[in-house]
Amino acid sequence: MSTIRILFLGDIVGEPGRKAVTGELAAIRQSQEIDFVIVNGENAAGGKGITPKIAIDLLRAGVAVITTGDHVWDQKEIIDYLPSEPRLLRPLNYPPGTPGHGSVVLDTPKGRIGVIQVQGRSFIQPPLENPYIAAELEAARLRSEGVGPIFVDYHAETTSEKIAMGRHLDGKVSAVVGTHTHVQTADECIFPGGTGYLTDAGMCGPEESVLGRAIESVVFRFKTGLPTRFTIAKGPVRLSGVILDVDPASGCCLGIRRFSRLLNEDAADGNPLNADLAAHHDSR
Repeated sequence: MSTIRILFLGDIVGEPGRKAVTGELAAIRQSQEIDFVIVNGENAAGGKGITPKIAIDLLRAGVAVITTGDHVWDQKEIIDYLPSEPRLLRPLNYPPGTPGHGSVVLDTPKGRIGVIQVQGRSFIQPPLENPYIAAELEAARLRSEGVGPIFVDYHAETTSEKIAMGRHLDGKVSAVVGTHTHVQTADECIFPGGTGYLTDAGMCGPEESVLGRAIESVVFRFKTGLPTRFTIAKGPVRLSGVILDVDPASGCCLGIRRFSRLLNEDAADGNPLNADLAAHHDSR
């Protein structure tokens, strides 16, 4: 049976993360037989936001869709760029009239694929419109237009709201994968309605770090309570995400597995120290 294989990579953190993604993506696509690539790029510009140039570089490297989150507006030049590039998404649940797009449908050799970006409300500012209602309505709209595979990036802080979104959209979309916390979870599964789920895809950023930031500066902040700059860490980079196999007709998720690959310090040259693909989960 023909399937569409989707690779989703979690939050890209700074120059180390984006160089690793652009340098390794072609090889990963070939070795894993990937049909469609989605990445979360909201921390790609020095850990805060994304620029038009970075978005263009990622798209040229083979990324089909870039999702974001609460840091989407951190680089001011992105405001004018967003309306012109439908493959760069901002959260769907911003009020009407907000620049940019919250979803996109792209044609592929194996059929059309929809991608939806929504943002949670717990501990994230500013609080947006209800993401559960917004995601459900948008998924229904895409399905009514004949789109089978629909991927949802739910950019949210708490595990409960991510799991709730996965359960809420079970049977309505192909996959719900969380971002924002930068730590890959180990709860990949396929819900009874055929929706693949992972609470957090993790990040693409420095391994020896605190969520991609220099360890010393983050520890200093927690220890003293004093302000400090959270610089991007250096050293080996880990690429983290998830691979999904989706039925192009029904949109059901047939298989899901975590993706995790540790690279050496020169990540752009792409000589991996090791590669670790987690156990595969399917509907059987």
